[in-house]
Amino acid sequence: MQAGSIARIEKTVDLGAAGLFALACGYASHIGFSAAAAMPIAGAETVAAVVLAFVIAFRVLSHVQPETRRLPVPIFDVRDVEPIGEAELLLTERVEPPASPADADALLLDDILAELGPDSRVVRLFDPAAMPTAGELGSRIDQHLCNDVGAQTADAAQALHDALADLRRSIR
Repeated sequence: MQAGSIARIEKTVDLGAAGLFALACGYASHIGFSAAAAMPIAGAETVAAVVLAFVIAFRVLSHVQPETRRLPVPIFDVRDVEPIGEAELLLTERVEPPASPADADALLLDDILAELGPDSRVVRLFDPAAMPTAGELGSRIDQHLCNDVGAQTADAAQALHDALADLRRSIR
């Protein structure tokens, strides 16, 4: 961003802040002066309070200057960097970490769900062995679509009981 546009933005923000402060002062003076004076005098006092508040706020805000940088960052040019020698790493090379005796004690993660016992309480929802084949799914869908509405409720209840029985058997 250029310095000229930054100065314009800062001046616009100062004008906006001073304007908002002047409006707030004008509202407060209108409420205060309208009860004590006649309407034309209260209006003139309100306008004077707005102008005075705006001028004071804008002058105070325009005198505020940003702090200087405490830690200036120097310009870093990559072209000035010299290679260090053997420590230089090219992206085409592959570096393997050195083998250490700690590799023998590496942590091995085992899938305990692969070896479930008969008394296990873990339920496999997507077990490939328990999943129906495409033909079985198709026949179930066709059977469901061909049944009438009265038979569907009885079939649905029976299907629910069958599913629960299958689930109980698979858990045991």
